[in-house]
Amino acid sequence: MAADPTLRDDPIGANAVHICVDMQAMFREASPWSMPWMDRVLPRIVDLCSAHPSELVFTRFIPARRPGDGQGTWKRYYERWADMTLEHLGPEQVDLVPELRRFAPPAPVIDKPVYSPWLGTNLHEHLAQRHCDTLIVTGGETDMCVLSTVLGAADYGLRTIVVQDALCSASDTAHDAMIELFSERYGQHIETTVVDQLLERWTAP
Repeated sequence: MAADPTLRDDPIGANAVHICVDMQAMFREASPWSMPWMDRVLPRIVDLCSAHPSELVFTRFIPARRPGDGQGTWKRYYERWADMTLEHLGPEQVDLVPELRRFAPPAPVIDKPVYSPWLGTNLHEHLAQRHCDTLIVTGGETDMCVLSTVLGAADYGLRTIVVQDALCSASDTAHDAMIELFSERYGQHIETTVVDQLLERWTAP
């Protein structure tokens, strides 16, 4: 279910950056973490990457090396998801899906061990160096790593635009709930749109 877009009329210009969240093989393949409709949104993400390849950043979620690794509750997390640790996954499983690999490089890839890309990474510094004032968010999962990405961007005061038809989750219910929250509850900080509308508004640098 898609909510009505809430994109404001303000121009989207040369200082906008598209961050594509965790579009990795391990979330596409048959696994406990698979997002069944990743393939449905992937062409839309490719369209957006192709239109603005130089304004692009990828993130990757990097699991713990072995079961029980991690700080605090992450130890329990990786005991529960032992099959999704690096010693069980092949290295290719943490890579971007093939359709997106051609964009990186030149697009940077920021690796993170937790949901948020803002903790323990250089993402904020990277965006500041690019004078980023607007963050456009795609990828997965809507209710987990995308949510952490979006709220962090709002905390930094960035104009934050969520692209509804370029997001995916393992849970339809949670995805729909988050789109509604982005559109309504967080409406002063977060805007929503769809790819076609965004491409009409995003001015090429």
